[in-house]
Amino acid sequence: MLSMFRASIIVATLSACAPALAQPASGPASTGAWSLQYGMDGSLHRATVNYETAPVWSYPIGGTRIDLVGEFGVSYWHVRNYDGPGRDKLWQFSAIPMFQWWLTPRLFVEAGVGATAFNHTTLGDDNLSTAFQFGDHLGVGYQLTDQMRLGVRLSHFSNAGIKHPNPGLNSWQAGLTMRF
Repeated sequence: MLSMFRASIIVATLSACAPALAQPASGPASTGAWSLQYGMDGSLHRATVNYETAPVWSYPIGGTRIDLVGEFGVSYWHVRNYDGPGRDKLWQFSAIPMFQWWLTPRLFVEAGVGATAFNHTTLGDDNLSTAFQFGDHLGVGYQLTDQMRLGVRLSHFSNAGIKHPNPGLNSWQAGLTMRF
């Protein structure tokens, strides 16, 4: 948890310094983007590569707007220093519709729920019961330039009680997104 706190401090510091370096941000993006995320929760670590579509829907609300984007990702999970009988690594594939509420031209909050699939149903001592899991995400981000933004996100994965046990997995993540 201390490492995630450090990552949050770094993201906050970079975000505070960014306006001096950044160009004015524009309206909804017209191209897709790639992101790298790294997250953890105790000894559980998660590295992710996502492709984010251009907004498929955008709605202005006063001086703000809400965008709906598709996020398609591949994640690698690893339990550090695990020597038990279960797996210490697995892969995850996801397709998540994400709502991004742009509170200012640079600051947004995001939320999304969607489908994910793991290549195995055990990770460390956790039995996930099903390879299919729902992914719930809540985050905040800051647009540094028209091409780059930073974000912090909390993600939770579970099968919503389809089958028991259903311990779920959690991950705090810091991310960098680039438009090309």
